[in-house]
Amino acid sequence: MGFFWGKHLWFPVCTNLDGSLFYLLVTLQCSVRQILLLWQVLWLSPYHDNTLHGPVFLQEPDSLIFPLDSEEKKVKLSCEVKGNPRPTIGWKLNGSSIDVGMDFHYSLLGGALLINNPNKSQDAGTYQCVATNPFGTIVSREAKLQFAYLENFKTRTRSTVSVRQGQGMVLLCGPPPHSGELTYAWIFNEYPTFVHQDNRRFVSQETGNLYIAKVETSDVGNYTCVVTNTVTNSKVLGPPTPLVLRNDGVMGEYEPKIEVQFPETVPSAKGTTVKLECFALGNPVPTISWRRADGKPLPRKARRHRSSGLLEIPNFQQEDAGLYECVAENVRGKNVARGQLTFYAQPSWTQQIRDVRAAIEERVSWECRASGRPKPSYRWLKDGEPLLPQGRVQLEQGSLTIANVSLSDAGMYQCVAENRHGVIFASAELSVIAIGPDFSKTLLKKLTLVKVGGEVIIECKPKASPRPTYSWKKGKDILRENERITVLDDGSLRIVNVTKADAGSYTCTATNHFGTASSTGSLVVKDPTRVMVSPFSMDVTVGESIVLPCQVSHDHSLDIAFTWSFNGHLIDFDKDGDHFEKVGGDSAGDLMIRSIQLKHAGKYVCMVQTSVDKLSAAADLIVRGPPGPPEAVTIEEVTDSTAQLSWRPGADNHSPITMYVVQARTPFSVGWQAVSTVPEIIDGRTFTATVVGLKLWVEYEFTSMQLAKSVTSIFCIYLSAVPEVTPANVSGGGGSKSELVITWETVPEELQNGGGFGYVVAFRPLGTVSWMQTVVASPDAARYVFRNESLPPFSPYEVKVGVYNNKGEGSFSPVTVVYSAEEEPTRAPTTVLARSISASDVEVSWAPPWESQHKGRIQGYEVRCWRHDEKEENAKRIRTVGNQTSTKVSNLRGNALYHLAVRAYNTAGTGPSSAAVNVTTKKPPPSQPPGNIVWNSSDSKIILNWDQVKALDNESEVRGYKVLYRWNRESSTSVIETNKTSVELSLPFDEDYIIEIKPFSDGGDGSSSEQIRIPKISSKDGGPHQQIVHSLILIFRVLNVLFHCNSLITKYSMQRLLNL
Repeated sequence: MGFFWGKHLWFPVCTNLDGSLFYLLVTLQCSVRQILLLWQVLWLSPYHDNTLHGPVFLQEPDSLIFPLDSEEKKVKLSCEVKGNPRPTIGWKLNGSSIDVGMDFHYSLLGGALLINNPNKSQDAGTYQCVATNPFGTIVSREAKLQFAYLENFKTRTRSTVSVRQGQGMVLLCGPPPHSGELTYAWIFNEYPTFVHQDNRRFVSQETGNLYIAKVETSDVGNYTCVVTNTVTNSKVLGPPTPLVLRNDGVMGEYEPKIEVQFPETVPSAKGTTVKLECFALGNPVPTISWRRADGKPLPRKARRHRSSGLLEIPNFQQEDAGLYECVAENVRGKNVARGQLTFYAQPSWTQQIRDVRAAIEERVSWECRASGRPKPSYRWLKDGEPLLPQGRVQLEQGSLTIANVSLSDAGMYQCVAENRHGVIFASAELSVIAIGPDFSKTLLKKLTLVKVGGEVIIECKPKASPRPTYSWKKGKDILRENERITVLDDGSLRIVNVTKADAGSYTCTATNHFGTASSTGSLVVKDPTRVMVSPFSMDVTVGESIVLPCQVSHDHSLDIAFTWSFNGHLIDFDKDGDHFEKVGGDSAGDLMIRSIQLKHAGKYVCMVQTSVDKLSAAADLIVRGPPGPPEAVTIEEVTDSTAQLSWRPGADNHSPITMYVVQARTPFSVGWQAVSTVPEIIDGRTFTATVVGLKLWVEYEFTSMQLAKSVTSIFCIYLSAVPEVTPANVSGGGGSKSELVITWETVPEELQNGGGFGYVVAFRPLGTVSWMQTVVASPDAARYVFRNESLPPFSPYEVKVGVYNNKGEGSFSPVTVVYSAEEEPTRAPTTVLARSISASDVEVSWAPPWESQHKGRIQGYEVRCWRHDEKEENAKRIRTVGNQTSTKVSNLRGNALYHLAVRAYNTAGTGPSSAAVNVTTKKPPPSQPPGNIVWNSSDSKIILNWDQVKALDNESEVRGYKVLYRWNRESSTSVIETNKTSVELSLPFDEDYIIEIKPFSDGGDGSSSEQIRIPKISSKDGGPHQQIVHSLILIFRVLNVLFHCNSLITKYSMQRLLNL
């Protein structure tokens, strides 16, 4: 990048081997503004990086209040800016520039301004950060610097205040000189006793004064005002004010007098918390209330403090504005104070300006918009200075327009929106582009192809500002416009009715104030493509295969492509390859259609395209096939056993219809079946027929076929009669208390004999005469529940179910006996005991309730079991049936405390639960299996030895061992128990045996050893030979343990030994 120094412009021209740059020095005899403009023209040209830009604020200074008594004797106003080249930063105080270099009172840290040993008289004011680089200058928002302090009270004593008892009183605070927000409190007599505010006493945070609505004898004493600066956190105490009572009588009652009230107009900023104070003196002590004068309710967010003397409205908005009233009232009267809360808002951007790159002589417009109350006004800055309307520059509210932009208009622009409550700035850069024509990125197309007789446009679009003028040459000759050759407005060349003579080299030349450039391209003229054999229309039959020809003549130097469309849609040869295939040579795109279907009838278009032209040819394909289905099949007349059908003929698919066939199916038939019709044979010109021989109350589905195609029409024929079939399997029982449940199987629809089908349910107590009846109107119902609180539980009833339809009632089913619902058991089982059988099993037993003390038949018992750390509702449930009074609960956790409870149940539900009993399961059995198992044989015996198993601390002690053995060919297992670590088995030697050993304990059986296979031993091979085999097996097992190895060699050797 180049840079300026004085009136010298330095450009990097090359790089040395060590990475350093050589610079070219150019001395300019021109103004600084012209130098900057030249810089912009050079560095915004297409030959350089266009990321160069003017200053942009990343951080702007904020207003702050500085405590004068701060130990930090330095103020920092932040400002951070980006730009390329990097901007320089300066500062303004109250509109005047600060000379940081000449005043050691100021210094810069990056872009931030540091004020050393700040002074309130010299340094208080409005600051702005100013950022400048060669593209322009911008100024930041305004930041106010204020100083907070709190001086001491001037007076040392105050006069005594003398009042009557019952009289109202005000003690003035009179805060000392200060800056920054204050808070107030009052000390009564001595610190730390502060005046407690209530409905009788109030401290105004506006004035600091103390108000006592009605003085009492307890108020006599000394009062001291305490003032606190919220910024510096410093406090000062005023001189004490003595309060005494007069002895000339007590003050009588009087109406309220408002001493603290808010102003008539209270300007309130958007989003702030508004505080309104109101307090009155009076006897009796007045009550304070708030309201809006317009009758609207107070905002729901409003808060009343203490005795309602303070009303706070947080997050103040437009709808909160209005006339507010404070009402002070006692028995002697009332008084009202009013004040208008007005809404205001600082300006806030709704539309900001953006950077603009404009060509020289163009028109530039900006518009900025801001919200605020009152409505903001607008002004404009250019490079930090006020911009005034003159000549080409027009200003109207937030709009700026510059006509016929020149290089001098380039720079940084700022829109400023302001009202009396605030000022905001928006910045943007105007870059004016002024460059000569440049074809580096938009060269003329090197080669343009066109066919004889066609039209071509050779584009000429160089980058240039301002817009250039254009001229064309063919070869070395200047090209003149005529009826075939035209230069368009954008500089492009248009030639129509092209001939072979138009071929050649074409050059476009563009010129403006800043230079001239040209670019050259070639035009090649080709012969047009022509269709030699077009596809022709054809008439085919379903299943045939054909070829539609499409052959052309074309310039063989051009690539050619054939595509086909069918009824306006391109044919996808990959997707539809089962029927369509493209065949032919380089100049042919014939279409083969295989196994033609009716759906293939339509219009086919062959489309041919080269790089200079495209053309198409079309043909129609007619496909003949079986006729389509008849349409609009309807039923016109229905009798008890006949139905008249009519229809319209469907598509004949270019094949005449010779005959129609009618078929039908019902829910009770298998598939479609032919039906009898009148006429018996329906010819192709007849469109109506009568179906005969239909059955009653059956839904028929008809199809009318013209040869192979058909459609269906559904209708019902109903002939009603009294139902004859009664419900089957009438039964019932169960249900809830006071219910009689009756069930049956529904009558199939085809046996209901008519519409309006339903059931008649009749029942009576066993042994009585009169029947109770009810109607169940749904034909799909299969259940009826009779509810009556007086219904005795588990009582027998005679039940029967009849049928009816629109024609009348049918017969009843045979009478059956059904019991009413039971009553759930009312007493809990007694004498519940539980004992642990093992680590996972518990046995629980109980006694049934006394028969004389409970109601409800007991069908069985439900045992609930839950662990101590579980919830009872998640308990495991086990049910017994009948009179069983004990059961086992399994799959429990070892060494765990469980709770168990038992309750009786029947079909009505469960009864009350017994008291829970506790039981702890035994410790788990040993987890370690027996190890080092060795066997030997002697005579007809097998002797087994193993190592003793020792239980862990959390496991049950070993009580003995179980030896399980079986023939290799059988699944049944025999068991021998022993309390030793050896056992002697008398087993025949003519069988293979599988043996396992596991310990057992109070907690159950422990882990089993691995299975041991003892091969059969013939008597002649016994003795020493067998001892050798056993010794070798033991050696191999030891080696396996030592080397943790199960290699194929070891396994193979073991197997060989076992087979010996």
